[in-house]
Amino acid sequence: MVASFFAMRKRLLSCLPVLIVAWGFLPVSTDAQKKKKQSALPAGTTLTKDIVYATHEGVELKLDLFLPRNETSDPLPVVLWVHGGGWLKGSKEKCRATFLLKDGFAVASVGYRLTDVAQWPGQIDDCYAAVRFLRSNAAKYGLDSDRIGAMGSSAGGHLVALMGTRDAGEEKISSRVQAVCDWFGPTDLLTMPPNVVSEKRTLEQVSQSNGAKLLGATVRDVPEVAKDASALHQVSVGDAPFLIMHGSEDPGVPLEQSERFHTALKEAGVPSKLEIVEGAGHGGPEFNSIEVQKTVSGFFRKWLVDAD
Repeated sequence: MVASFFAMRKRLLSCLPVLIVAWGFLPVSTDAQKKKKQSALPAGTTLTKDIVYATHEGVELKLDLFLPRNETSDPLPVVLWVHGGGWLKGSKEKCRATFLLKDGFAVASVGYRLTDVAQWPGQIDDCYAAVRFLRSNAAKYGLDSDRIGAMGSSAGGHLVALMGTRDAGEEKISSRVQAVCDWFGPTDLLTMPPNVVSEKRTLEQVSQSNGAKLLGATVRDVPEVAKDASALHQVSVGDAPFLIMHGSEDPGVPLEQSERFHTALKEAGVPSKLEIVEGAGHGGPEFNSIEVQKTVSGFFRKWLVDAD
């Protein structure tokens, strides 16, 4: 009797992992997750991972290149995705621009040096290098070197906004992009709340902010460097067209950052559209909606496909 009890218990315990997974208490296997993620990409998509686009002091900088099915011989317009994470975390692995593949855009998800490796202007220099790499290797990958856009969120939004405004200096191969979609990126580091001493923030707290880690000092100690790293202060005639999207309830980057930036672009004669995503915070599911995706895709189609 006792032996049969233990035998039955052993059989039941052996079934538990299967039952737990089936009932959803444990995640599916890593291989299954990878297959699910890959299947989310449009049919015919090819992905080349970890392409080295530049090397700085022994640090290899890499990007992932997604290519949609191309039924013509025409080169593809390409959009660079620049991830967020406060310049100190995040990676190219979570690309939020792959929905553009179904509309015929190639997508390059770019990794860049974080603040534990480099301070400003290392991050924007890496973004410039990624554009130059894609432009110089356009024929190899079937890309259109004259139709390159940039898109990013939060710290990535900050960087793509600078890609569309800041002068990269003399270049043999241009890093200029033809359109920018900025998702809730800080555009004026001088007025970002975490960077400013106030009743809520001491100088010690400000000195430990992400902005201070990016610049190597507080904004009040290096105001000119902060301006160099702020798209609001880099706006000029001839900048790339912009689509700026910001959550109405963003607790991290004040909506005012995007509103002031949009106004500055318009005053300079730069095409700019500001879309306030109602109810959204600092990102969130609202930015995954079909409406948002259509707005972004339509913007890039206007400036990368239909524009002469």
